[in-house]
Amino acid sequence: MIAALQDLPPKAREKLKKRKHPGWMSPMLATLTKKRFSDPGWIYERKLDGERCLAFRKGKEVRLMSRNRKTISAQYPELVEALEKQKNDDFIADGEVVAFEGPVTSFSRLQARMHVEDEKEARESGIAVYTYLFDLLYVDGHDVTAVELRHRKSLLKKIFTYRDPLRFLPHRNEQGEAYYKEACRKGWEGIIAKDAAAGYVHDRSRKWLKFKCVHQQEFVIGGYTEPHGERIGFGALLIGYREGDQLVYAGKVGTGYDDETLEKLGKRLSSRERKTPPFARDETLPSKEIHWVTPELVCEIGFTEWTDEGKLRHPRFLGLRRDKDPGKVVREEPAR
Repeated sequence: MIAALQDLPPKAREKLKKRKHPGWMSPMLATLTKKRFSDPGWIYERKLDGERCLAFRKGKEVRLMSRNRKTISAQYPELVEALEKQKNDDFIADGEVVAFEGPVTSFSRLQARMHVEDEKEARESGIAVYTYLFDLLYVDGHDVTAVELRHRKSLLKKIFTYRDPLRFLPHRNEQGEAYYKEACRKGWEGIIAKDAAAGYVHDRSRKWLKFKCVHQQEFVIGGYTEPHGERIGFGALLIGYREGDQLVYAGKVGTGYDDETLEKLGKRLSSRERKTPPFARDETLPSKEIHWVTPELVCEIGFTEWTDEGKLRHPRFLGLRRDKDPGKVVREEPAR
């Protein structure tokens, strides 16, 4: 047993479980809430606007995996190299891959790396990326998910050497409301509040809560409009979310695209065309110059608010998501 595990308090060591290195461990997911609170039993972390990443290392092999179990190592080869250089060679860590636009993490900027399949092209993209690690699931033959979060964070800090592009995500204690206000002033997406005594569960949990400064979530693309004037590719996306077996129409998104996105996404959409709308019946659904598509692509959308009619106000396209199952994209409602 490595020294970092031996240094845990006795009660924490009792929660260690010896097991073989697992090929997969599902990530813990946070629940959206409208509540803002400060609590000495909770910690507060910056909410990063990037791509969730689970880092697996077993001996010399390093794998980066998305939250829906896709291998993303080719997109971020410098991050793989940083993990290969670590002294410890048996771990599973949880984190987020990000790119920056000034001091703010930018999902839109990360797009130039997320959808590249070639390592050489990824390195030559000109987009610097970083991995912020914020949790530890497994180390040195031991599952640590039952150990309290505070101790997992302590282990995470001890067992890695942090040099760019590998970074440790710090946290604040107690002062959740003040940190939330600071996050919003700085233009961050928000913060994540976490119960410091909680274990790590492989599902969505109210032990992790999202305090969001901005409205942003994923939606499924169900159609697009014809481009006009000098516009290429398409005019706007028609998007929705799942409600039971139905795809509910949430509105039309016509901003946030550059020419490259319009062209590349336009080709992907045209290859998925179908004759009938995938959305549930809705009187507000456009009917002229519409191309319906099989609802397979998921996009990230920023918006100001939901209208009383259940549509997005001032939506803007931020990028495509490859780490979300289109069948599980629902309207994100704050927990009560």
